[in-house]
Amino acid sequence: MPGRISIAAGSCALLLSAIVSSAPLYPPAGLDMSAIDPATRPGDDFFQYANGNWLEHATIPADRSFITEAQRLRDVTETQLHEIIDAAAAQGGHEPATLAGKVGAFYRSFMDDPRREAQGLRPLQKQLAEVRGCKTRARLANIMGRSMGDLGGSLFFVSIDVDLKDTAHYAVSLSQSGLSLPDRDYYLNPQFAREKREFRDYAARLLTLAGWPGAQVQANAIEALESRIAEASWTKAQQRNLPAMYNPYTPAALQAFAPGFAWADFLAGAGLRGKQRVIVNEQSAFPKLAQIFADTDLNTLRAWVAYTLLDSAAPYLSAPFADARFHFRDQVLLGIKERPVRWKEGIRAVSGGDCLAGGACFGTLNWAVGQLYTAKYFPPATKQAIQALVAELIGAYRNRIEHLDWMGPATRAEALRKLDTYVVKVGYPDKPRSYDNVVVRDDDILGNVRRAAAADWAYYVNRSDGPVDTGDWSMTPQTVDAYNGSLRDIVFPAAILQAPEFDAEADAAVNYGSVGSTIGHELTHGFDDEGRALDASGALRDWWTPEDAAAFKQRAAVLGAQYATYEPVAGLHINPELTMGENLADLGGLAIALDAYHASLHGQAAPVIDGLSGDQRFFRAFAQAWRGKGRDDYIRQLTTSDPHSYRKFRVNGVVRNIDAWYEAFGVQPGDKLYVDPAQRARVW
Repeated sequence: MPGRISIAAGSCALLLSAIVSSAPLYPPAGLDMSAIDPATRPGDDFFQYANGNWLEHATIPADRSFITEAQRLRDVTETQLHEIIDAAAAQGGHEPATLAGKVGAFYRSFMDDPRREAQGLRPLQKQLAEVRGCKTRARLANIMGRSMGDLGGSLFFVSIDVDLKDTAHYAVSLSQSGLSLPDRDYYLNPQFAREKREFRDYAARLLTLAGWPGAQVQANAIEALESRIAEASWTKAQQRNLPAMYNPYTPAALQAFAPGFAWADFLAGAGLRGKQRVIVNEQSAFPKLAQIFADTDLNTLRAWVAYTLLDSAAPYLSAPFADARFHFRDQVLLGIKERPVRWKEGIRAVSGGDCLAGGACFGTLNWAVGQLYTAKYFPPATKQAIQALVAELIGAYRNRIEHLDWMGPATRAEALRKLDTYVVKVGYPDKPRSYDNVVVRDDDILGNVRRAAAADWAYYVNRSDGPVDTGDWSMTPQTVDAYNGSLRDIVFPAAILQAPEFDAEADAAVNYGSVGSTIGHELTHGFDDEGRALDASGALRDWWTPEDAAAFKQRAAVLGAQYATYEPVAGLHINPELTMGENLADLGGLAIALDAYHASLHGQAAPVIDGLSGDQRFFRAFAQAWRGKGRDDYIRQLTTSDPHSYRKFRVNGVVRNIDAWYEAFGVQPGDKLYVDPAQRARVW
């Protein structure tokens, strides 16, 4: 069957044992036994019980908004990248031709602070002058289109990905954009008044530094403009409705539907002149946003475009611009206290940082760095072990689907067919991205950023008329994350496959509870509230019987009602409509991983290690993988705009719905997390 892993069940343990060479990170089992809070009952707060002592003593670095196990792994990866990029930089060369040489020259150009301070705003003056000289809205629309592969912002965003109704080809999709703050709620909810005020001050500061006429007046107008954009925009919860987000138009029909915006000029600017079909995402927002563009004073539009240019260029300009951006985007919005040391900023500039959102990391050599990274730090044995582990998780999920008591035979057959199509991608893409035509100079950081961004956008535009590349990746190898993609692929970049996320020397229960639950999570995304809208070919099609769809929604609503009661920061509750997909994936992923762990024992009793049973180690490992804490501003932003619930609730909100957890830790009625068996959320 296409894409199905064929490694036999039970082989994972053999592969893991084959690459054991030393003790696990936390011997003997792989659990940090010092992290526990013995004063907390597991049934009252499992997250605190498993991690309380660690939480008490862990300190959030001044240059971070949070500290987590994944962040610690990112720090390890960043140190590895530093070693690689330093070596590349030592090669020298003004305009090198080799991959490593270009990476090194890019890094040197970022680290050349005296040159940046001497240049000031000069690298951006030509673009700012063009914006200031714009006489028509059509010209501004064209500049907005160019921002897809260059600096600047736009009221609309273009992406090129698999066509959800013709999965052999790509589609050009248009979505709402234009907001500087993390979410529309920041403009509309009074509790974010401080952030709005700081945004206005930030825009004024950038425009003042650039010598823009009437900077403060224009900053006020920019804040009012973005507030109108926010009012017209869809919520992130609305954006989870995939059928509602698929609305094909010809450019001419789009011009008639949303006549206030110069669509032909915008598409030409994005390099998409001649395209005869686009997919409009937030359909009802488009006429409103186009009308806002048409009604807004031309001076305000010019100032807004100039501000977005300055905002995106600020990290690569002289200190006043970079400092202003850090104050707003990191200190105000995330609560970060200090800027990172310079070399870390340089590493992130050239490598794309962690690229958590996937896709192209703007203006970097991220895929080039990924090639250098995997050549040095990704052993083939790790790839085999993860592939085997994925095979066992797929087998466990298959068994669960086959035995669901709420799913009928027709839907079940379609679900199993979809599961069989999944492709597992581990480590790095088989086909490396070429940088042969990207010019990198060691004295031109802003030019390097712009040329890298243009090359990256051209990569997507140039392939948009061809067949879908099923081997494609949308997350770089140096990213500490995983994803379930539009190609029905489950992707595990090299950087996430290190201890403590994946510790080849650790006990099997620990690996199943940590990376196993992550694998199960990504599998479940194909069947969450969004993924269930896509069939076995990846096409947007309702393959559920009405009865099964109703049963799914009813069971998901039980989980949603639980999450609606959780309050990560005072006065701000989790939005279950926004987080439903991730909550379902967390719950399904842990249940699947537990089944796979039990199957791996082949009927034998799990050993007792560290005084803990196999199931106790499994659940403790899950909680340990999610340990972390964040600053209030970061948690507020996450809760408002991110589809992931805050980590404490990714643990407590899940385990309380799994029967085996109750048995493992003796959880009883009266414990704070106790849920009556009849009221527990049971979906997958």
